[in-house]
Amino acid sequence: MLQPQMPSGAAPVADLADHFLGCAKLGRYLTVHDGTRFVITDDFREHDMGNAAAAAMASIYSRDPLVAQAALLPLGRAGGLARTTRRQYERLFELIESQALDPTTIKAADHILKSDFRESEIMAIEADLGDKLSPARLRYRAFLGVVRQVLENKVSPALFLEEFREFTRAVAGKLDFGIYSFCLDRIFGNPRIPMKVKKLLAVEMIQFPPMIRRELLTNLFIYPGQAHELISFTRGLVMAELEPTIVVEIELLETFKRNRLSMHDIEAGLSQRLM
Repeated sequence: MLQPQMPSGAAPVADLADHFLGCAKLGRYLTVHDGTRFVITDDFREHDMGNAAAAAMASIYSRDPLVAQAALLPLGRAGGLARTTRRQYERLFELIESQALDPTTIKAADHILKSDFRESEIMAIEADLGDKLSPARLRYRAFLGVVRQVLENKVSPALFLEEFREFTRAVAGKLDFGIYSFCLDRIFGNPRIPMKVKKLLAVEMIQFPPMIRRELLTNLFIYPGQAHELISFTRGLVMAELEPTIVVEIELLETFKRNRLSMHDIEAGLSQRLM
């Protein structure tokens, strides 16, 4: 697997790039180093990650297309660099264009490269990304209002479930997975949310796409102070509804998140499952 060279002058924080690569090897969404949360678009749009290699890894391997596109933008501002460094960025964009998982990211990298890193092109891509993110963020805030009504016993579990389904449909592919995951973590971890609501959400999550389901279920299992009743109920769902190989994947990732397995252990376990 090719790794991009870090342009000269960039901070030598190779461990962040290695961490993102490790996430990719596990088929995961990107996380921060300590695993406390997932990387979101704001990490690249509003903050300097300080590492071109890490941003390139995010552009290529992120399972969240929004994060992949956001990571591409700071790399595109290479117009004023020295010729040698600029050429390294050009090679970096060629690598992203050839290997990125997300078609939109590939297209954006191609546009930036062909436009000779013009600021106007970068700003256009950034504006397009903002147009995707803003409505989803507004819908997210509206959903939080419904969660507040649940806490105040103003919404029934059945009505809340319908609102959750509509919210999920509305923001699919338009809201950072990290924000969506954070929202569910807080619902499952809040003792004031009725257990019936949490169980209905767990049943709903079983039907989610495999990678999303795996991340959300393992987050539920390892959440500090999680109710034993909810964990037991959800494990029963997993065992009853999912294929044995999928159950193994969930168990491996849960153990990894608890820091009881190394990356090598996970890869070995997955290899044995495939044999």
